[in-house]
Amino acid sequence: QVQVVESGGGLVQPGGSLRLSCAASGSIFNMHTMRWYRQVPGKQRELVAAIRSDKTNYADSVKGRFTISRDNARHTVYLQMNNLKPEDTAVYLCNLEGVEITPGPYVDFDAWGQGTQVTVSQ
Repeated sequence: QVQVVESGGGLVQPGGSLRLSCAASGSIFNMHTMRWYRQVPGKQRELVAAIRSDKTNYADSVKGRFTISRDNARHTVYLQMNNLKPEDTAVYLCNLEGVEITPGPYVDFDAWGQGTQVTVSQ
């Protein structure tokens, strides 16, 4: 199994910054697409940012404030969040896609983090 450890959430004042980390472990051959979502109760889950190789995309609500990056050697994806706003408050979830090593042909995997709470408030 590919396991994911997510960290970096917390309480921050408006205008502050946080960096989220999500690291995968297990028999991983390589990583493909890495995504950050956020979930607010009563609202649809939102794709915040995604990265594949050097290609990135962002939700309109976070463009210019958030930056997604990856460390392929460590199987880790980061989300740097600057100028945080109260409306950024949510549970942030990472989703990692890649290729897993098996005794037979290598197979794709789709792994999710446990979620980390980000609260932006005075």
